[in-house]
Amino acid sequence: MKYDAIVVGAGHAGCEAALASARMGLKTAIFTISLDNIGMMSCNPSVGGPAKGHLVKELDALGGEMGLNTDKTFVQMRMLNTRKGPAVRALRAQSDKKLYHLEMKKTLENTDNLSVIQGLVSNLLIEDEKVKGIEVAEGMQYFANIVILATGTFMRGLIHMGDKKFEGGRMGEIPSNALPLALEKAGIGLGRFKTGTPPRVDGRSVDYSNLIIQPGDKEVLKFSMRTKEEDIAGKTQLPCYLTHTNKKVHEDVKNNLDKSPMYNGEMDTKGPRYCPSIEDKIVKFEGKERHQVFLEPEGFSTNEVYVNGLSTSLPAAVQDKMIRHVAGLENVEIMRWGYAVEYDYILPEEVKYNLETKKVDGLFVVGQINGTTGYEEAAALGMMGGINGALKFKGKDPLILPRNSSYIGMMIDDLITKGTCEPYRVLTARSEYRLLLRDDNADVRLSKIGFELGLVEEDLYKSVEDKIEKTKETIKLLKKTFVSDQDENVQTILDSKGEARIKSGSSLEALLKRVHIQYEDIKKMADLPKLDKEVEYHVETEVKYEGYIRIQADILAKQRKMEDRPIPKGMDFSIMPNISTEAKHRLEKVQPINVGQAARISGVSSSDITFLLQYLKKSL
Repeated sequence: MKYDAIVVGAGHAGCEAALASARMGLKTAIFTISLDNIGMMSCNPSVGGPAKGHLVKELDALGGEMGLNTDKTFVQMRMLNTRKGPAVRALRAQSDKKLYHLEMKKTLENTDNLSVIQGLVSNLLIEDEKVKGIEVAEGMQYFANIVILATGTFMRGLIHMGDKKFEGGRMGEIPSNALPLALEKAGIGLGRFKTGTPPRVDGRSVDYSNLIIQPGDKEVLKFSMRTKEEDIAGKTQLPCYLTHTNKKVHEDVKNNLDKSPMYNGEMDTKGPRYCPSIEDKIVKFEGKERHQVFLEPEGFSTNEVYVNGLSTSLPAAVQDKMIRHVAGLENVEIMRWGYAVEYDYILPEEVKYNLETKKVDGLFVVGQINGTTGYEEAAALGMMGGINGALKFKGKDPLILPRNSSYIGMMIDDLITKGTCEPYRVLTARSEYRLLLRDDNADVRLSKIGFELGLVEEDLYKSVEDKIEKTKETIKLLKKTFVSDQDENVQTILDSKGEARIKSGSSLEALLKRVHIQYEDIKKMADLPKLDKEVEYHVETEVKYEGYIRIQADILAKQRKMEDRPIPKGMDFSIMPNISTEAKHRLEKVQPINVGQAARISGVSSSDITFLLQYLKKSL
């Protein structure tokens, strides 16, 4: 069977890659070990959060599916960090895990140009350093000039629970042991990481009476611009609950560290720093008396509750004892045990900016195989791999998002330029442009690209253009609309917000810049045109942070001069004079596409960049 593109793996990365490829017109096939686990939420039943929510919004702006699928299936939706600035505010949803899988499966099965096939990929067909297709364990061969690997934690997956070991990418699922051998045969370097998951418990056995309830927001919230508010307004939501570990829990862990594979020498691989196991928390934060534990419902039609904060690889008997010392879980029934899993990933230096491998033409890698952790990171990489696979097939230039344009671009730049020694998680703190990369302007930043690729419908793109125009018009109106110090209505509103009264006329724009004044207050001061809530929030943010945004934009403009200075493909850095040997080695390894990227490479100094610029000026 011949296809234009083949995607291996149907997790979050694979689904986005396959959908992007098919929607861009390629005859695409997606292969998965089990059709029953498409879009499976292997770990926690949530999407979004700080920076991760930004990724989902950016995915949606490009035409991705994760945001829309989450809106269809959430059991709770909340806006986080509302007391902080707009750069770090983020939407987070708890999803119904089963519904999420079923809706994603339905989407894949009903997408034009896309075939969904169950099969364990056992080999890559490669000729003259070009990928030609795949072979499955059943012996069938499928041909394509573009192959996208999205294997998650399945390559040589090994599960650990105390002294018990099981081969598997997830508990109860077979690993992919042959595929990493094919990659090594092709000369592609692999590394090994680990991740973990906590126990799941029967919600009927939890005592919620003294736990802190965390309900969803009453306001209608959504990830996708394709979701209609009326479709989710008034939707039933399930609460989460907060509890904590205590001295007894900590003693259970300390007394059994010799039984934990992570501490008894069985595992020496790196795990995700920002999602540590309970063993890591107790050892590394020994002085802390308690740690948060969130009880998250896994769906409307199940009693399973995800115990977020107790990820562990301890033996089942220890888990059983430990969890019963947590407040509210004294009489709990464990439905699934926690465990850790080790798996292979591809070293970042093996991959180009378009997510194609350097050694095999047409072979792309996306998701946790890139060394990341998290559904959102995987989905974003999957989307970019699918887009760039399609562009390569069509003979077009790749889509390379600069780090100043998006968190997606930042993540790829971090991975390719800096590499990673642990599973990579996107964070707002990683971006020097985070005030420009807010979740409320993801559509403004990226939907034009999605539209030009054919992934965003024309009416949706026009709605974004309309948002941009209304924002500009409204800000102009606020600048030229003044209120008098004699206006008691205005002064009363300022009093109620704890803001100083105006002593003379003031523009609405100046008032909106005040800390405690919101657009809702401004609407009470003057007759303003009716706007959607999203546009109002966008206007408010643009006005309040106009000075900071302008400063960051000025810095960005200066940096673009360096970013835009291209480095010829295949440049021989070894012959450059004055550059240090370490810098030459690192530049050769990464093969930066511009001077800006070269400057971010570890081991390349500012003086090396100066000599590089001089060399480029003379030689070009």
